[in-house]
Amino acid sequence: MYAVIFRATIREFDADYEGMGPRLRELAFEEYGCVDFQAVIEGDQEIAISWWRSEDDIKRWKATAEHLAAQQLGKDRWYKHYDVQVVKVLRQYSHSRDD
Repeated sequence: MYAVIFRATIREFDADYEGMGPRLRELAFEEYGCVDFQAVIEGDQEIAISWWRSEDDIKRWKATAEHLAAQQLGKDRWYKHYDVQVVKVLRQYSHSRDD
């Protein structure tokens, strides 16, 4: 399992951003093998973490035309700064409780 961690400082979001996020998320799940995706915005800080079965799936996702266009819009309009980390999950465990 792999995770992609995207952290950004927001410059300004517009209508294009509002429409792009859901579309890209749908595409990642349906065509590129994304397993899970979570994102949070607090103030001008955004963090998004997506989980993937393989590094090849991540590379294919990064190279898709719609994602490349979104990356350019991010650089040009939406973000002051962003940082992306691709990490391999070495261990995973969880706990659930039904009350």
